[in-house]
Amino acid sequence: YLENYYNLAKDAKQFARRKDSSPVVKNKIQEMQKFLGLKVTGKLDSDTLQVMHKPRCGVPDIREFRTFPGMPKWRKTHLTYRIVNYTLDLPRDAVDSAIEKALKVWEEVTPLTFSRIYEGEADIMITFAVRRTNLFLVAAQEFGHSLGLEHSKNPEALMYPVYNSSTDLARFRLSQDDVTGIQSLYVSSEPFGSVWEVYALTEASHSS
Repeated sequence: YLENYYNLAKDAKQFARRKDSSPVVKNKIQEMQKFLGLKVTGKLDSDTLQVMHKPRCGVPDIREFRTFPGMPKWRKTHLTYRIVNYTLDLPRDAVDSAIEKALKVWEEVTPLTFSRIYEGEADIMITFAVRRTNLFLVAAQEFGHSLGLEHSKNPEALMYPVYNSSTDLARFRLSQDDVTGIQSLYVSSEPFGSVWEVYALTEASHSS
């Protein structure tokens, strides 16, 4: 978990298996606890382990958009998307509907519009891997990343890395944190590249 989402070096991970009190590992645990809004103890206590075992986004919490100049932003306001393949766990119309709704939450608060294409290269290429939590929540957050947002430290935000299973999907609205973040990107910032691949249902690793 720390290696995947908090840049814990592999050699530090091996050391941690021999000595739990490794200062490197302790610092990473503290970093994780602070980011996720947990009590900062530097230990894998019950509250921390409980959060670590919840379904979450596969994108690291500690990262930078180093390949993009400045704050990332699309060069255009109309974007295309393509569903490259489907999951066998859901009917195709349910997948189509969830993807449309996930894009709609961002469309409603930005100048962006989205349309689907069925062949060729789209701006956003959607691929399904392993099923896990609610498709709408997963897809909406992945689209947030594709539009330039990183993870939020606000547990109420869609862009918080751990999925909230108690979310009322019928009344879902972006939090003010999400809205502020996406609108800040589409006021004045540098653009970025032409294609973003979204793996909407990629299984996240929860090993420590």
